[in-house]
Amino acid sequence: MERVSAWKKYKNKQIKEIESLCKAYKDFLNEGKTERECVKVSIKLAEAAGYRNIKEYIEKGKSLTPGDKIYAVNMGKSLALFIIGTENIENGMNILGAHIDSPRLDVKQNPMLEKEGLAYFDTHYYGGIKKYQWAATPLAIHGVVAKTNGEVTEVVIGEDKKGPVVFVSDLLVHLAGEQMDKKAAKAVEGENLDIIVGTKPLSGEEKDTVKANILKILKKKYDMDEADFISAEFELVPAGRARDAGIDESMIMAYGQDDRVCAYTSLAAMLKTDGVKNTACCLLVDKEEIGSVGATGMMPRFFENTVAEIINLMGDYSEIKLRRCLAASKMLSSDVSAAYDPIYWPYFEKNSSAYMGSGMVFNKFTGVNGKYNSNDANAEYIAKVRKIMEENDISIQTGELGRVDAGGGGTIAYILALYGMEVIDCGVPVLNMHAPYEVTCKADIYETMKGYKAFIMNA
Repeated sequence: MERVSAWKKYKNKQIKEIESLCKAYKDFLNEGKTERECVKVSIKLAEAAGYRNIKEYIEKGKSLTPGDKIYAVNMGKSLALFIIGTENIENGMNILGAHIDSPRLDVKQNPMLEKEGLAYFDTHYYGGIKKYQWAATPLAIHGVVAKTNGEVTEVVIGEDKKGPVVFVSDLLVHLAGEQMDKKAAKAVEGENLDIIVGTKPLSGEEKDTVKANILKILKKKYDMDEADFISAEFELVPAGRARDAGIDESMIMAYGQDDRVCAYTSLAAMLKTDGVKNTACCLLVDKEEIGSVGATGMMPRFFENTVAEIINLMGDYSEIKLRRCLAASKMLSSDVSAAYDPIYWPYFEKNSSAYMGSGMVFNKFTGVNGKYNSNDANAEYIAKVRKIMEENDISIQTGELGRVDAGGGGTIAYILALYGMEVIDCGVPVLNMHAPYEVTCKADIYETMKGYKAFIMNA
């Protein structure tokens, strides 16, 4: 399959549309650096576009009718949006599914310690990271602290231009001979990814005076005590805003683009769509980076339960109708793919790689080695999706996650496939995947959003 740069087909109109979409996307990244924040900003955008919480319908006993736009929230960390179609829902839905969690560092539940005049927060990394990439870079704390009285306070430290950041220290190169001889996986140990949060002692204290001062500041700003760390969720992410990249401003460099680039393009496609034949659904879920587990991941039955509520609100619920709906549905598992990097060419197979700027990439399968833990889409379904993309002038390409024996990765596709529905992975090629700052191409973002919209309208 020939890779052709999507940039070559654009006129001034498309260029303006690309820049408008990507500006909104960067705003989304800046506001949504955690799964909680992503859900919050997504709800804001959805409500502005006419979506209403399904709870309103349930509490008022209001029926759902074609054209209604609704959303459901799961513990503030996952979100499902629906546009009710004119076709009987028993005949299936058109689904876009992306994840909104990203690799990061998490603060532990008993994190505070002081060593020789330095105060630290102890951390545990989340998802697949190169640990050494997180040292000596400005980090921000995003999260919430839940108190026993029921109060939940949002915490953001490190995003104010005039405010402080935190960081993981690294060994100076002058003394790093032994460190440099280690394998990269061991150059920075997980237990050494503690963040430095202060050096200023609190007068009048006898021991752990720096720690005491940090606790005093947290008490003043967020009314939290040390014991409140037990019920806090603090995520450490790169500080700073999403930026255009390249002298030609053709790319975006930012934290968390795996998989918020597919989450946003899926959301944008939904918000740009009104009337649909088949009920359209957009899933934005948590925990993909650690196996889609937990109550807010794709494994639990939040999605299934929500669809059951929708069918019930249509006034004709039955278990068999729910099962038929799920089995007849069609899905694009919206996740990123590895972009071919000529610098690291030995780890890619050129003919089976996604290229920056060549459009939306489809992955017939993911998984590792012999397709373990993958969803392997069938040829008939791929042909249907291919036809939709061709008829709507979407630039597409195919890809795999590197050479067969080089490694691999997974998505949420196989979980939805458990219902018997048709699923294929597709999304945006990414450079620096899982690094603190990932890179995408604006043309790919644009083509992917258009592709998602074409799918929910025509599948």
